[in-house]
Amino acid sequence: MPHKIGFVVISSSGHEDGFSAKELMVHAPTVNGWRSPRFCQFPQEIVLQMVERCRVRKLQLLAHQYMISSKIEFYISDCLPEYFAPYQAERFRRLGYVSLCDNEKTGCKARELKSVYVDAVGQFLKLIFHKNHVNRYNLYSQVALVAVNIIGDPAEYSDESNITCREKLIDHYLGQSSEDSGLDGSYVGKPDYISPLDDLAFDMYQDPEVAQIIRRLDEKKREAVQKERYDHAKKLKQAIADLQKVGERLGRYDVEKRCAVEKEDYDLAKEKKQQMEQYRTKVYQQLELHNLLDSEMIRKPFDFPLAPLVCSGSPCLQKSIQSPLRQEERTGEKPYVEPFPSAKPQLHNSLNVPPKQQAIVGQLSASNSLSKINVDLLPYDERPLPAVLKQQGETYVEPEKTEEDVSIIPKGTIAGEPEPLTEKAMREASSTIEVLGETLVAGAYSKTWSYREDALLSLYNKLMTMPIGTSKEDLKNLLRASIFLIRRAIKDLVPSVFQASLKLLKMIITQYIPKHKLGKPETTLSVEKTLPNLLSRTGDSSARLRIIASNFIQELALCKEIKPLQIIPIYLVQPLKQNSSTHLAMSQTDLLARLLKDLGTENSGFTVDNVMRFSVSALEHRIYEIREIAIKIILDMYKTHRTLILEYLPMDDGNTRKNILYKTIFEGFAKIDGKATTVDVRVQKKAATEEAEKQKKEEIKVLQVQLAALREIQGETQIEKDRESDAGKLKNQDDPQRKAVHPNAPDIADDRASVANYLDYLCIFCGERDESFTEEGLDLHYWKHCPMLTRCEHCKQVVEIASLTEHLLTECDKKDEFGKCHRCSEAVFKEELPRHIKIKACNPARSEKLANRCPLCHENFTPGEEAWKSHLTGPAGCTMNLRKAYYLQKTQATQLGKAVDSVMAKSGTSGSKFGSKIPTPKGGLNKTTSRAHTKR
Repeated sequence: MPHKIGFVVISSSGHEDGFSAKELMVHAPTVNGWRSPRFCQFPQEIVLQMVERCRVRKLQLLAHQYMISSKIEFYISDCLPEYFAPYQAERFRRLGYVSLCDNEKTGCKARELKSVYVDAVGQFLKLIFHKNHVNRYNLYSQVALVAVNIIGDPAEYSDESNITCREKLIDHYLGQSSEDSGLDGSYVGKPDYISPLDDLAFDMYQDPEVAQIIRRLDEKKREAVQKERYDHAKKLKQAIADLQKVGERLGRYDVEKRCAVEKEDYDLAKEKKQQMEQYRTKVYQQLELHNLLDSEMIRKPFDFPLAPLVCSGSPCLQKSIQSPLRQEERTGEKPYVEPFPSAKPQLHNSLNVPPKQQAIVGQLSASNSLSKINVDLLPYDERPLPAVLKQQGETYVEPEKTEEDVSIIPKGTIAGEPEPLTEKAMREASSTIEVLGETLVAGAYSKTWSYREDALLSLYNKLMTMPIGTSKEDLKNLLRASIFLIRRAIKDLVPSVFQASLKLLKMIITQYIPKHKLGKPETTLSVEKTLPNLLSRTGDSSARLRIIASNFIQELALCKEIKPLQIIPIYLVQPLKQNSSTHLAMSQTDLLARLLKDLGTENSGFTVDNVMRFSVSALEHRIYEIREIAIKIILDMYKTHRTLILEYLPMDDGNTRKNILYKTIFEGFAKIDGKATTVDVRVQKKAATEEAEKQKKEEIKVLQVQLAALREIQGETQIEKDRESDAGKLKNQDDPQRKAVHPNAPDIADDRASVANYLDYLCIFCGERDESFTEEGLDLHYWKHCPMLTRCEHCKQVVEIASLTEHLLTECDKKDEFGKCHRCSEAVFKEELPRHIKIKACNPARSEKLANRCPLCHENFTPGEEAWKSHLTGPAGCTMNLRKAYYLQKTQATQLGKAVDSVMAKSGTSGSKFGSKIPTPKGGLNKTTSRAHTKR
């Protein structure tokens, strides 16, 4: 697992007095770091030697705030540079470079922490600093480096636990970074996990002594996890989190003490020193009382010998670090590693707590117990650790808060007072200072967030404890001053301050104003002053703050004190600005949709007009999510107002539906009305077409089977007739005398041949003959035109009309849906059959011997098979047979053709008598007529 690698500085190209490169070997809030000489030549160079040969994974540089190099290059090598060991020198291998910001945006007041991820093996690291960035503070063109940190593994260990290229590729394509997961301290399972305690930022802002304790506690926590002592691990985790705050505070005190020494303000330096000792003693006391602190922990990190930091499972733990003296003994060369500077003061020379602190600890332990300390009266940063309070069964129970005592204890007051107000702040808050006092307003204007939060909580307590008999004028002045500070706090970027302002505002509206009966004007004033700032926070970049602001506005709108005023809906229906931020526009639209469901459009501030105008304009917004919410609002409005909504929308026609938004809206209207949408109609049509095609194919198959059977019968009949004809011919040839006796034998053979061809081009149902009645022509005739047949409306099968009732009751696919009426003997839907029988409106049927029953016109007619043809095809027959008209037209045309042929034949005969040469039409005579002439 990568960890912090110790190193020593073995050379540098130069330094300014008091800012040696050896300062880089120490990480603490008060280190000076390295500075190049004044007006030096570039590039400048620093060479570091790591405690052993390592695989470097990460390099961290903390740059100076104004002595900034434009570029820093990195080189690595396994051996000494050439000028130290010319016979064993190896050239440095270049890793790359980083560019540093010129820091103009911050006014040269911030330091840049640059992290570089590398993967290189070596023991010597060289940093090359190029020319500095020019600014007004860097008068001598220097470059500087405050701190450098190396994170990696020993080379032998890293080779064993190296991550394969395949795993790296997987992490890359999954969007995961092993370094990022390591920095948040949430995942330690990967081999490349980097502990946050090894990060440079941890050491540069922590008190060194506390940082060492935190590292020891972290080791204990890991041991507890391995031993499955999870309660103890949880307690250690909480102690580490609290100690980090302690270390940052002690580091801040140390910096302030050093600044006081530089300014020769020794009284302030002494005060800071005493403050640090007291605070440190108090913390150590709490840790020791609950067995969280060992005496070995209280030791400055500089007292420990420099040794490589490797994982507990590393084989390098068994190897001791070879000092330069041992190398001299082995190689015979002079030592090249310089020791740590001896001038560095050691604050603790022993492993025990300093005597003064031990005395204080013992005195406090003997006189007071932790359970007797009133925790709420202590400043926040000086309260006992939560993990400490739970140790050894000692628990701190908060006093129950009654309705009479609802005051809020401020989270903590940092030692000292907030900085004084500036002239601009005093002019801006002059009226507020007169009411609330300069101390409270200074806290609200402080640059420290905890002062700002404490000021709001103090104001909360003050308003809650105001007596009822106070004059109205004083109450109103106090209210206006509070609203002024709330408006400022709502804009605060710190979540705790923002939430404190919301809590104070809610208390004013729901408790302070009703309690003192200040009336609706003050409520209206409070909401109107703060609501614009609240709405602006709904567009915050933080999703958590956006949700908090939106939920608070919704809660206010539903509050019984604000709901009758109808203030918030009026703000929400304002048209969206095209240049407004995405989050702000989305939050406003979503908030409107939520409140519209809760409040409706009756006496709520929402009307059909303002809501629809907002929604129609939102349909044209550039953000897809806003358009979707606008559609939902319109559909919700349509459920309650129907036709009124259509006045704000264009006509529902083809051009309008080309716009996908309006198409979605109108289809939503159709669903609400219970109508089929365009998509539903299209699907239904498609399904019906497919079903019809399927049934048509099935019917054609059935007809083809029937026709094949008919043709087979015709073929057998024709074969028999041909055999009879052939037999007759043979008899005639064998018996010429019989032929003479029977002169009409050839005519008999011709008649039999005509009978054999009789079924050609003939419909066997209606008797119609046509040359177009081929195999396909007959199929078409049966399917569309034959007056004796019909298609079942339910299964699409072609059946005879005479047997339609029997088909519906016994053969149809939906035969289960039909029943037989005993009065008319026809098939009727079972759902309608009871009513059909009850009203007795049908025509009674007669017995089959007396009459036939037509299922189309429901009339009785003459019995017999021939009667069916005359009823279904005759002019005075069935009036409901739709195919009869086509049949009659075709029959009339045929009869007319025959009449013309007969007239032409007669004219041809008479013409021959008078020598006419007009030929007889070929098509005028049918086969029967031609045969008659031949006989004569």
